[in-house]
Amino acid sequence: MRRISKLTRVAVGVASLALAATACGGTSSDNGDSGGAKEDLGLAIAYDIGGKGDQSFNDAAFAGLTKAKDEFGYKTADVEPTEGETDADKEQRLASLARQGYNPVIGVGFAYGPAMKAVAAKYPKTTFGIVDSVVEGDNVASLVFAEEQASYLAGVAAAKATKTKTVGFVGGVDIPLIHKFQAGYEQGVKDTDPKVKVIPQYLTQTAEEGGFSSPDKGKAAAEGQIEKNADVVYQAAGLSGQGVIEAAAKAKVWAIGVDSDQYRQEALAAYKDYILTSALKDVGGAVYTLAKSVEDDKPLTGTQVFDLKVNGVGLSESNPKMAEVAGLTDAVAKAKEGIIDGSIKVKTE
Repeated sequence: MRRISKLTRVAVGVASLALAATACGGTSSDNGDSGGAKEDLGLAIAYDIGGKGDQSFNDAAFAGLTKAKDEFGYKTADVEPTEGETDADKEQRLASLARQGYNPVIGVGFAYGPAMKAVAAKYPKTTFGIVDSVVEGDNVASLVFAEEQASYLAGVAAAKATKTKTVGFVGGVDIPLIHKFQAGYEQGVKDTDPKVKVIPQYLTQTAEEGGFSSPDKGKAAAEGQIEKNADVVYQAAGLSGQGVIEAAAKAKVWAIGVDSDQYRQEALAAYKDYILTSALKDVGGAVYTLAKSVEDDKPLTGTQVFDLKVNGVGLSESNPKMAEVAGLTDAVAKAKEGIIDGSIKVKTE
């Protein structure tokens, strides 16, 4: 249970944007070797590119923060990124949260890797978490996902839903993490129907160019794929994915969402009839799991893998129109079973 007061360990939880202004300049004392008393606080998360409101990756993390906050009843913080920020900026943000007494402190996204490695060593009594990257450290939990498995299921669904035998993939940034989404998707498509063509496209080479934060880029890419006859488009592009979904809905073809169940996202309600499904990645569950481990005084560390076996990834079934696509539900169920029992090996590249 949460300790009423403790010199060096703070609880888990989540927070609101109200504390964002304080995140860059800590006012509490260090919790490293120098010690120092401070208020017992809870979970803090620092968002990835696109920030809160992306209807995808970051919002999933916030859902986990909210669950922890409601359950454990403590103070939390969530902090937005800034445009064009450096690793030094991220390091300052994480250090400030640790100084203030938040525990755990989670960086939402691989971009926090270098900063977390530096900061975790300076605050050994704070538990840190990073989503989508592996950072070595005695007090660091690396929260990673089998995105390729969920993407394989998305590929199965796309192959069953397409009528033109052409489907698209839009990746936000051309990096290894997003390659996993593409690899799983293409394999799922081809294993289901080798005659289906996959058109892949990346929006940018680096995150700094806006690949994860530019709906206009996503929309233009999807429109181009639709012009090439794609009637299902799967996006792994963060906030940019909203543009993909908008373009698909406008053309009255299928979009496949990512990370969160985008069929249920209020901001995408106008397009929901064209969101066939979403490849789920339970970032919120991972955030909550780490928070609970700290709350229980048994903090997780090391690499924590969230895959189909533990429901860390999956495929949403919210859109009732999925059931109207011949053979889709059964094909997805069979593929899921095969991945879990090991008879289907999903590629990551």
